[in-house]
Amino acid sequence: MMTNKQMAEASKKYLFNNYGERDMALVRGQGARVWDADGNEYIDMLAGIAVCNVGHCHPKVVEAAQRQLTQLIHVSNLFNIEPQIQLAQRLVDNSFADKVFFCNSGAEAVEGALKLARRYGTSQRGSECVEFIAAENSFHGRTFGAISATGQEKYRKGFEPLLPGVRFVPFNEIKAFDDAFSERTCGVILEPIQGEGGVMPACREYLQHVRSRCSETNTVLIFDEIQCGMGRTGRLFAHEHYGIEPDVMTLAKALGGGLPVGALLARDRFADVLGPGTHASTFGGNPVVMAAALAVLELLIEGGLLERCAQLGAYFKDRLSQLAEHSPKVKEVRGAGLMLGVVLDSPAKPVMMALREKGILCATALDTVVRFVPPFVIEKADIDRTVDALGSILKSL
Repeated sequence: MMTNKQMAEASKKYLFNNYGERDMALVRGQGARVWDADGNEYIDMLAGIAVCNVGHCHPKVVEAAQRQLTQLIHVSNLFNIEPQIQLAQRLVDNSFADKVFFCNSGAEAVEGALKLARRYGTSQRGSECVEFIAAENSFHGRTFGAISATGQEKYRKGFEPLLPGVRFVPFNEIKAFDDAFSERTCGVILEPIQGEGGVMPACREYLQHVRSRCSETNTVLIFDEIQCGMGRTGRLFAHEHYGIEPDVMTLAKALGGGLPVGALLARDRFADVLGPGTHASTFGGNPVVMAAALAVLELLIEGGLLERCAQLGAYFKDRLSQLAEHSPKVKEVRGAGLMLGVVLDSPAKPVMMALREKGILCATALDTVVRFVPPFVIEKADIDRTVDALGSILKSL
């Protein structure tokens, strides 16, 4: 096996540099721990960017995938696939939705949602109903449609012209939303909690207003729960905290337990516009991934991990809030469940790197937010160690 240094050199030689230079390779994971190529152990407060919610290599997920690998790896969506139907039924039974479409990633799920909204708008309200409203600081993916609806210029720069007709409005501002809304608006896409936008939760009044406006005008309301869904906030879906439901929802990341998957969920009257020939995916709903995702969903719903996320999230946030009271560097602690952001008065990357030196992996969001999205199997002792390390680092700054 290569060392961290050897892999860094090989990566630089053979791989695109779109991720920048990477000096560490993770080679093993178990629960809420990962190990690098040099044998160093880390508390994983990143979870593959909110992907490994049930922990790395959970035995039930591994067993489900292995069993399916010996039966059928791939067939094609020209045929029914049993684990795909089973997963769709579980998602429908535990959500607002009536139908599910499976793809391979969050960006693909967003592409499907945008296509659905535009097709619904033009079929129901006329050919001019083609525009979208999205939020500033949002993130919806890297494909052309997804970055067109992403409200951060750094992701769009150099790829114009993009999908026309997307209006960006400040998040949580009702008047700005109403001013942007028109008869041409076919869809609104929002994250109940913005992830890459700094772990910023939507205000209850704001989301409820958007829901009412979309209902009154027959406009498709899309919730992007790719990062904040699948139990991350302590409930299966983040919108459950707000007492409302979308018309369409995108899922990905944690749904597959680490395997690539995306899902588009919708009520019947919206799903129906994507009839035969309108949308497809060669690998979407792959049997192996579906089997793993079924195991993930069962662990969340029946295995007590939702409750564990809510409890540990409250404890983690309380500890971070106590730290904030004694640290002038911390401006705010925000988020829900085990999706938490610590807003600093200076760049967050040096803090992230200092935590890594102390054996703790995390991420940043925007420029000044330290982001924690650990697996739900994290222990209180790991949380305590993380908060103590963060406090020590902030004092040294």
